[in-house]
Amino acid sequence: MRKILKIMLISISTIITVMVVFLATVYFVNLVSNEREKGKLEDYGQKVMVDGKQMNVLIQGDGKETIVLLPGYGTASPVLDFKPLVKELSPYYRVVVIEPFGYGLSDDTDKVRTSQNYVDEIHECLQKLNIKKYTLMGHSISGIYGLEYVNQYEKEVQAFVGIDSSVPKQETDELPVSSLQLLNQSGLYRLLLKVNPDQLVMPKVDDQTKAQIKMLTFRNFLDESQGSEADNFRNNFKNAQRLHFPKKLPVVFYLADQTEKETPSWKPMHEDLLKNVDHGKVVTFKGGHYLHHTRSKEISADFKGFLSNIESHR
Repeated sequence: MRKILKIMLISISTIITVMVVFLATVYFVNLVSNEREKGKLEDYGQKVMVDGKQMNVLIQGDGKETIVLLPGYGTASPVLDFKPLVKELSPYYRVVVIEPFGYGLSDDTDKVRTSQNYVDEIHECLQKLNIKKYTLMGHSISGIYGLEYVNQYEKEVQAFVGIDSSVPKQETDELPVSSLQLLNQSGLYRLLLKVNPDQLVMPKVDDQTKAQIKMLTFRNFLDESQGSEADNFRNNFKNAQRLHFPKKLPVVFYLADQTEKETPSWKPMHEDLLKNVDHGKVVTFKGGHYLHHTRSKEISADFKGFLSNIESHR
C-alpha cells in the first residue's frame, strides 16, 4: 500500500508541476508577445481629444453628405473591421469611422459605459471635427446607443442605418467579465486563438491587416471600457425601451437571415421600432451578423437608393 501511495503522490506531484510550468510558460509568452506587438501596431486615422482622452477617428471620402460608422461590441479595430464598407461608401460620401474608448487605437477609460456617456463622447468627437449634419450607421449594439443618440440630437442626424443592429427588447446575456479578463491576462486566450484562429471574426482583408486586427484583439480584449460596457448591457438595453425613433427621421435596418433564423422575433422587433416612422424599412440579406464584411456592396447600393427615394418625395 505504501508503495502504491508513493507512486500516486509522485504522479500527482508530476502532473501539478507540469501544469504549473505550462501555465507559467503561457503567461510569460503572452507578456513578451504583448510588449513586442506594441511596436508593431501601425497607426491609422487621427486623434481627437474627447473628455481629456484621445479618440481615434478615420475620415475617408469627400462627398457632400457624411456617414458616421459606429461598431458592434468588442470590435478590436472598428476602422479595419469596417474596411470593406468604407471602400464602398467613400466614393459617394464622407465616411467617418469612430473608435470609441477601449476600441481600436483609442485610449481606454474608467468612465462607466452607460449609453449616455457613450453618446456624450461620440457627440463631442463630432463637434471637435466640426461635423454638424450626418447619417449614423451602426452595427450590433450601436443600435442601442444610436437610438439614444438620435433622440438627443435629432436636428443633427439626417438618417439612421442599423446593420443587424440590437433592439431594446432583445434578450441580453451576462458575460463572465472577470473570468474572460483572467483568460486573456493568463495568456490562455492567445493560446486558444493560436489553436483555432477561425474564432477571430474579420473581413476579407490582406494578411498584414489581419495581423493588425489580431494584435489589437489581444490589446483591447475586455479592457476596462469593454468590461464596463458588458456590465452595463442590461441597464442600457432596459433604458432604451423608453425610446422610439423620431417620426421624421429616415431609418433603415439591414438584417442578417442567419440572425432571423436564430431569433424568430428579430425582424418583428425591428419592424416595431418603425411603426411610427414616416420613412422606414427593413431589408434582409443572406449572411451572418457581420453583414458589412460580406454585403457591403449591397448595403451601399440600397442605402443610396433609400436616400434618393426620400429626396424625391420631399
